[in-house]
Amino acid sequence: MQGIIKRSNLSGTIMVPGSKSHTIRAIMVATMAKGKSVIKNPLKSEDCKSAINVAKAFGASCELNENEWVIEGVDGKLKLPDDIVDCGNSGTTTYIACSMAATIEGTTIITGDAQIRKRPIDTLLKSINNTSATAFKSRPKIDAPPVVITGPMEAGNIKLEGKISPQVSGVLLSAPLLEGTTEITVEYPLEIPYVKMTLDWMSKHGVKVEHSNDFKKYIINGPQKYSPVNSIIPSDWSGVAFPLIGAVMTNSIVTIDGVDFNDVQGDKGIVDVLISMGADITKDINNHKMIIKGGKPLKGVHVDCKNMPDTLPALSVIGAYASGQMKMTGLEVVRLKETDRVSVMQEELIKMGVEVEVGEDYIIINGGKGFKGTEVESHDDHRVAMALMMAGLVSEGETRVNDIDCVNISFPNFVNVINQIGANIEVC
Repeated sequence: MQGIIKRSNLSGTIMVPGSKSHTIRAIMVATMAKGKSVIKNPLKSEDCKSAINVAKAFGASCELNENEWVIEGVDGKLKLPDDIVDCGNSGTTTYIACSMAATIEGTTIITGDAQIRKRPIDTLLKSINNTSATAFKSRPKIDAPPVVITGPMEAGNIKLEGKISPQVSGVLLSAPLLEGTTEITVEYPLEIPYVKMTLDWMSKHGVKVEHSNDFKKYIINGPQKYSPVNSIIPSDWSGVAFPLIGAVMTNSIVTIDGVDFNDVQGDKGIVDVLISMGADITKDINNHKMIIKGGKPLKGVHVDCKNMPDTLPALSVIGAYASGQMKMTGLEVVRLKETDRVSVMQEELIKMGVEVEVGEDYIIINGGKGFKGTEVESHDDHRVAMALMMAGLVSEGETRVNDIDCVNISFPNFVNVINQIGANIEVC
């Protein structure tokens, strides 16, 4: 599908769907727990549905109701899948599933869609191969799934590179199932807020983990049992970023409801970045909402994206809107997402008349010159698609974004939600 966007202002109140990162972790932990866990306000996106499919493959029973999902876990006894495990477009699900598969006696084949079959996985497979389990790629010269994993893994010392945080999360989540003490060493811990999120879910389900303050060492004594819990998924700060920048750039008054400023999600940092640029944003922490009065002059700043990598597409657009220079660093992980988002945002913003300079670990945007309406590509990346649609709200002329149906991966009904508060986006 193509989105046709015309200049428009926003007004009203919206609520962003639940967090994808929280929902996937809730599903995976509930799969390993004993008894029924209830997940309220789950994100009903394609990635989370992929996580449900993986849960079923490992033996969990899943009941998907309108506002809650009920998962009956396997009490730590994961089933050897009957078929190839398809993780769809979800990198987090893929990496976690690999570690879960390594705890099972027998062989599991794990794959995903075309983008997953380009996502790097060598570092995780190397870690699994240093245990009693084995793992290899079906295409030896390509660092990506499909992968073949044979368990069981035994407790012991596991070393991880750590740059791709879901790989760390997967080993952490699976280690409690093992008999004995597992010591995990992480060489380069990045995306630490996401690792903290994993640890929070483990603690919520009754599993104890000792870890160092720098998140380089973890000790897990096993076996431990995950207890079932009833939980509420908070709003997705990664998704909040897009209506947020749309409201900031346009002459708008918008309230975003249901946000938790105390949540561990690192992407909430975009709010403070925007405020530092001059945005008029009022945080109502007690009532879980924020009020944005848009159209204020903004100035570019330097942002370290190390702990909030998913905000780069949104920050790239707001940097182009703001005056002066916007520099973003800490981009190593950003290049390993659904696309190389650094190169992709450079390519598409240049089409819109924006000056962009890119290096190995930085992107510099010379902003304040406006956007030219034109035809741009989403590259089948949900965050790129949403960012470019928000740029279209302030572009001269008509903006056309191709392949916008990918937004369903993380923000179902995104276009409807934005149009309800005044955006002019036509889908064809």
